[in-house]
Amino acid sequence: MTYRDVASRQVLIWCCTAVGARMPVAMAPLALVFLVRERPGGYTLGAILAAAYVVGEIVGAPVLGMRLRPGRARVHLAVGLAAGAAGFAGLGAFPVAHPAVLGGFAVLAGAAPAAATGGLRTLLTALVPERAAAQALSVESMLTAGVWAVSPAAVAGLALGVAPRVPLLLAAALMASSVAGLWFLPAAWGAAGTGDAGDPGDPRGEDRAGASPPRILTGAWPVYVTGAAGLTLLGLAELVLPALLEQRGVGVGWSGPLLAGMAVGGGLGAFAYGLRAWPGRLRTRSVVLMAGTSVCVTLAALTPDAVGIAAALAVGGVLQSAAMLTRNLSLREALPPHALAAGYSVMYAAAGAGYAATGSLAGALLKVVAPSTAILAGVGVTLLLTAVGWWGEARTAGRSPQGGVDDVVTAAPGADGADGAEGAAIRGRRDPEGRL
Repeated sequence: MTYRDVASRQVLIWCCTAVGARMPVAMAPLALVFLVRERPGGYTLGAILAAAYVVGEIVGAPVLGMRLRPGRARVHLAVGLAAGAAGFAGLGAFPVAHPAVLGGFAVLAGAAPAAATGGLRTLLTALVPERAAAQALSVESMLTAGVWAVSPAAVAGLALGVAPRVPLLLAAALMASSVAGLWFLPAAWGAAGTGDAGDPGDPRGEDRAGASPPRILTGAWPVYVTGAAGLTLLGLAELVLPALLEQRGVGVGWSGPLLAGMAVGGGLGAFAYGLRAWPGRLRTRSVVLMAGTSVCVTLAALTPDAVGIAAALAVGGVLQSAAMLTRNLSLREALPPHALAAGYSVMYAAAGAGYAATGSLAGALLKVVAPSTAILAGVGVTLLLTAVGWWGEARTAGRSPQGGVDDVVTAAPGADGADGAEGAAIRGRRDPEGRL
């Protein structure tokens, strides 16, 4: 298990395409606030536009994700990304338009490309050998961490140093460039025995061949719950951090560097996770990592100085990133290959819903309790969601005729060189440590 299997020209092209598709997503909420902040009630309007954007993502991800078809992946993704680029261009071109018009552009920018995350992730894992899926997902997590570390500074610098509309115009250009990048990548995934719905050797497809897509996706609900819990905790730390720093007598300007440090920690965590095979079942690793992240966020809430808060958030970023990787790998285990893109999109929507709920919870709690107490309440909610998700996965595994995907063993002599039906059967399974 090394990163050599993902070091290819196709993966490099995928990375460039993914940056173009995801940088606008990371830029959008803050860019919308800067776009209208100088108008009367600008900050309130900015928050409403950001909420409209997130609602578009939450609705668009599952709806469009379930319509993705492996054989027409490029066309579906290109149309969504092009429409999203048009939404961002509309926001940047008409910054003084009526709020309803801006809201429509924000919803379009959020909803249209919402399935791209799941589609691109599925395409990435199709570009590498099956055994390197964990490393491919680690590369994706490192890329995402870098994007989220850079985007706030880029938005603030461009909006304040050039013009408020420039970040959104840049977002439109980046998303349009990702459309062009798709034409340098395969037009589809899952073809020619790479794990599409028709792969007869994949046990994930046999038992559910006649099930409807919604039923298949609903069966993976525990993974969505714990995935949402992970982002909920991260969102809580981000949203309450300025108020927490003010409570501790630290300048709120430090919130940017501290969040950047947490993002860097996330990149390091993703890299470390892909270096080796880790012991234990995926659901057990997830619980341990989520518990560790919760401890770090709790320490950040209780630590009186900026250095302690920075260290706690950086370590929390490492653990949270690894926890999200276990969720992505668990989803690969829980769903048949043809439903993976839709499953990733549903989890994206669930995480967005958790983030939005976190914002509402934080806003309500900060009116009645101290910021540190608000964070501790959020940690409690996260641990509850994690426990529910673990229970659901354990219950599902107990009912599985194969004993659960975490329990299937692949130790077969000559598995790496197996051909035909035997090789397909081996490739379609995972070992107890989640190795691929």
